[in-house]
Amino acid sequence: MASVTGDFPAWQTVYTYFRNWRKDGTWVQMHDCLREWTRIEAQRHPSPSEAIIDSQSVKSAALVSQAVGFDGGKLLKGRKRFMTVDTLGLVLRVLVTAANVGEREGGKQVLQQVKQMGKAVSRLHTIWTDGGFDGEPFMQWVMDVCRWTKAGGAATRTNQRVRVAQKKMGGGAHFRLADGLSAIGSRL
Repeated sequence: MASVTGDFPAWQTVYTYFRNWRKDGTWVQMHDCLREWTRIEAQRHPSPSEAIIDSQSVKSAALVSQAVGFDGGKLLKGRKRFMTVDTLGLVLRVLVTAANVGEREGGKQVLQQVKQMGKAVSRLHTIWTDGGFDGEPFMQWVMDVCRWTKAGGAATRTNQRVRVAQKKMGGGAHFRLADGLSAIGSRL
């Protein structure tokens, strides 16, 4: 069986806490507090005014059977991760789906999770996207349901830390933070 270092109780006990905290939302609460503290430490308002959404398809492991699909754009069988981050690159929410879920549909789902954060995103007014999230219906949905503005595609924002970088990594534009990390964490 799996083992943990001597500083921890038996792995079953550790896993039980992990599972319970995941189910009751403790991990999300801790993450949200740490994100807020990090923003304050960076002399930023605790609630971001702008966010970035992006997606990434990844090949799934051989034994993974849940939420697996085929991404026709990337010709890949696996899963797709939708992520929203603030302009510091701090994660707001993540959604993992089958790879065949389209950008706009997955985008709606993850943005609904962000919207449910309530006071933590009370100042949010702009969502930056890449070309995968283009289209009038998606933009209208963001405005009608979330009450935010959608910006993106060829737009560039250089007066803060966010820039749209036309870097080919399996297709499409990827957001790049000033430190060279993409909005979804991989180095560009």
